[in-house]
Amino acid sequence: MDGEEDSGRPRRVHGMLKLYYGINKEGKAAEQAESLDPCDINGAHFDPELFLNKLRRECSLAELMDQETCMVKQIRSLDSDMQTLVYENYNKFISATDTIRKMKNDFKKMEDEMDCLSANMSAITEFSARISGTLQDQHAQITKLSGVHTLLRKLQFLFELPARLNKCLELQAYAQAVRSHRRARCVLQQYSHLPSFKGIQDDCHAIMDKLAQELRQKFRDGGSSAKDLSECVELLLQLDEPAEELCDKFLSHAQSRLESDLQGLEAEIRPYPSASAVKDASAPRLSSTAAAGSPTDNSPKMSTIPSPTSNTDILEFIDRGCNEFVSSLCLVIASYQELFINHAQTGELASKNIPQMANGKLQAFVGDLAARYFSLVERRIQEEKGVGDNSLLVRALDRFHRRLQAVAKLLPGSPVPNQGTEIVIRAATERVKQYLSALQSFYMDSLTDVRQALATPRLSVVSASGGGGGALLGGPASSRDASNSLPELLSSLSASILNQIKSVLASVHLFTAKDIAFSNKPYFKGDFCSQGVRESLVVSFIKFVCQSSRQFCESAGDKGGSTPPALLLLLSRLCLDYETSTISYILTLTDEQFLVQHHSPVTPVTTLCTEAREAAQKLLNHYVKVQGLIISQMLRKSVETRDWVNTIEPRNVRAVMKRVVEDTTSIDVQVGLLYEEGVRKAHSSDSSKRTFSVYSSSRQQARYAASYTPSAPMDTNLLSNIHKLFSERIDIFSSVEFNKVSVITGIIKISLKTFLECVRLRTFGRYGLQQIQVDCHYLQMYLWRFVSDENLVHFLLDEIVGSSAHRCLDPAPMEQSVIEVICERG
Repeated sequence: MDGEEDSGRPRRVHGMLKLYYGINKEGKAAEQAESLDPCDINGAHFDPELFLNKLRRECSLAELMDQETCMVKQIRSLDSDMQTLVYENYNKFISATDTIRKMKNDFKKMEDEMDCLSANMSAITEFSARISGTLQDQHAQITKLSGVHTLLRKLQFLFELPARLNKCLELQAYAQAVRSHRRARCVLQQYSHLPSFKGIQDDCHAIMDKLAQELRQKFRDGGSSAKDLSECVELLLQLDEPAEELCDKFLSHAQSRLESDLQGLEAEIRPYPSASAVKDASAPRLSSTAAAGSPTDNSPKMSTIPSPTSNTDILEFIDRGCNEFVSSLCLVIASYQELFINHAQTGELASKNIPQMANGKLQAFVGDLAARYFSLVERRIQEEKGVGDNSLLVRALDRFHRRLQAVAKLLPGSPVPNQGTEIVIRAATERVKQYLSALQSFYMDSLTDVRQALATPRLSVVSASGGGGGALLGGPASSRDASNSLPELLSSLSASILNQIKSVLASVHLFTAKDIAFSNKPYFKGDFCSQGVRESLVVSFIKFVCQSSRQFCESAGDKGGSTPPALLLLLSRLCLDYETSTISYILTLTDEQFLVQHHSPVTPVTTLCTEAREAAQKLLNHYVKVQGLIISQMLRKSVETRDWVNTIEPRNVRAVMKRVVEDTTSIDVQVGLLYEEGVRKAHSSDSSKRTFSVYSSSRQQARYAASYTPSAPMDTNLLSNIHKLFSERIDIFSSVEFNKVSVITGIIKISLKTFLECVRLRTFGRYGLQQIQVDCHYLQMYLWRFVSDENLVHFLLDEIVGSSAHRCLDPAPMEQSVIEVICERG
């Protein structure tokens, strides 16, 4: 039995440890299957005898010793754990015992205190019942006496009320007087049939009438502060003064102060200048512009006619208006609403329908003064004529728009903020128009500078030459000098215009900056960018450039002076460059900078490019016409002023033909500076040595045949006409292409056609015909290399010689060898 008890003790200790750590048999069985091995020392079916027998059979002595040592260690460890567990549980038990003992003592003391409290409550109840019984008989009498005392105090207040009101009137304690009178007014009205109360009521009415008179006088004086004024109005309303009359007086008093602010603003705006003053002011500027400046000067020239401006800038003007007028107006609105609208919606005044009436008067008052203020602001904005710095105007408009939002918060239904926004929109639109006008003026001034630069070499050469011959020589020389600067003039003109457009776009872009309050308005996000900037500014300026350039193609009589041909050539190249690249670049820059959203229809790029190309084509055609007419004029005069019948035998080429070749060469160089070469047809190897017969082969055979018949002249004319029918038709004034060869070809066609028509109107002698032969051969030697098709020159010169022969009295042509010698000798 002792052995069984000894062997069962470790299992009990082990079970207690499992209980201490929260491990039970059910939990273990759920986690691990129960072992049925009798040799499992941790199992429930452990058999010590079988375990020992197994160890003796299977283990050696050393293993048995090790097993014993291990089991001894485990037993000692379990004993130590058990001792610790018992010690801890014992301490907890001792602590619980002490706590229970202390609670018993506390509850005993609490029971004693509760018994004492119960005894005290019983004594208090008994004492209260005794007092109530003693005072029960006198309670009704005390209540009656208290009511009489209250009534006497009220009567005393009523009898002392006139004296009290007079005292308040002397001390100017108007609010206390009104409160005292309002307390007694109902009682006096109720007992007014009694003589004593009637007298008090009359005295109070007289005093309050005097007080109301003083309040009205104080209200009319206008020297009081806003707080005193508000108190005065409130007291008058409590004294049953007509609310409408008080509203009118309040607004009239406020208007007098706001009028002074408006007058101060108006004093800063100077009157508009008279027409004579503007003319006198603009005259020096125009003369200085004409005298100075070159096309290479990129400095802005966008200042318009100077107009008198105020002593203060636009930002200071708007600041003063906002800080004085708008701030005072907001204060008046807030005070008025507090007195007549917000305060009138409570108390006795709520039933008098005052807020609706007061709000209507306030809206009319604010609308009238705001209209006058807006008129002054617009007048001041109109004085901002200079387009140099746009930041002050934008900042002023932004501040103006921001301060008006305070009015919108105070008067939600007021149209004043929207009217202010419309002023900002009109100012921005007007600013865009000013920038467009400035760009147009800059463009015209730049063209004036270009004309001066083109005319300067001509003036210097002409002044240096003495006689008429020098002037003739000065023509082509000046053209060559001016031509040398054409690419620089074109580059400078194009760059200055483009830089000016960029500068204007940067200035206008300030209206849409993110830190500007009104830039969030739908107009500045949509219509201002698309219609205002893109269409009204950029597109309009491009159209102006094209239209003003086309105006140079008008006749000299319409313009009052001839346009230099070099300017026509330069403008045609400028318009062509606009068509190829500049227009697309400018519009792309505008769309990217202003984030243009094309909600409304806008002018497409292709339309502007087409217009620019048409302008370039018209200018180039007019250039060809002008240059052709200049050469034609020389040829016409040389034909009309000579006696072709009695002229001497030709010994050299006429000077006018040399001048024609020189001018054509100069024009070729000039056009080549701005336009590409172009395409030519293949030239024959003997182009410069081609000879001209007096008649074509068919006519020569008919006229100089061995058998002459009377009908020969008729046959010659017939054959000539047949020859013209089968030859290629030449269009003299057809449009030219944008290259040098086409331009020079057009000029030569006009010149030779004029020469041909002049020859057809003259009669020639033998030597006159020979002179025409020499001149035409000289022209053939040099002009063929300028044209696209040399056959064109051959045909026209052949026609000239043939027409001369038809109109010759003695057609005896010069030998070709002699003609060549004369032409080579020059």
